[in-house]
Amino acid sequence: MFIQTETTPNEDSLKFMPGVAVLPQGRGTMEFLSFQSAKASPLAKALLMIDGVTGVFFGPDFITVTKDQDTPWQLLKPDIYGAIMDFYSSGQSIVLNEQDIPASPADTQILPDDSEVVQMIKELLDTRIRPAIQEDGGDIEYVGFNPDTGVVQLRLRGACRTCSSSTVTLKNGIENMLMHYIPEVTTVEQVEDELEQLGNSEFAKFEEALDNSPSQ
Repeated sequence: MFIQTETTPNEDSLKFMPGVAVLPQGRGTMEFLSFQSAKASPLAKALLMIDGVTGVFFGPDFITVTKDQDTPWQLLKPDIYGAIMDFYSSGQSIVLNEQDIPASPADTQILPDDSEVVQMIKELLDTRIRPAIQEDGGDIEYVGFNPDTGVVQLRLRGACRTCSSSTVTLKNGIENMLMHYIPEVTTVEQVEDELEQLGNSEFAKFEEALDNSPSQ
């Protein structure tokens, strides 16, 4: 097996392409940010066990691995290559239960009670924006739209989640496109998931404790 790598706009995320399908075509993507969630996937679990790896994202034909800021890729790459090769030579399924793989990008599925504006937002996200985001090793998830304020809420995933240019991606790319085609859209906001909120909350507490500690 020859595994290719591709850089992403996030220097702490790399795309690994094993040359075979990772998830079935036409299905949704999967992300693993903790050992608890990785129990559903032997490959994700093996990758997250590597010291320095903080996140694993499965796309149709690529695996995005995200690391912490302190561990260099030179140290991680051999272990990541080994884990991917061992997994594919084992013949195991990418997840323990195939039903855990999303049938399709459910966030952009058109629902009966969706307004015309929401339908247009979802269609643009699915056909124009999502393919470009996946090229960068990530994905985007539609969270909601407020018709009173014109705010579209989105969640970035994979390489885009912790990318320093994620705000630029949202504002200069996604927001501009949505506002161009859909006048009702006024702005785009990024929504954090529960794990990110918890991490940011704990970090804020840590910073507060440092600020309040007596100087030596």
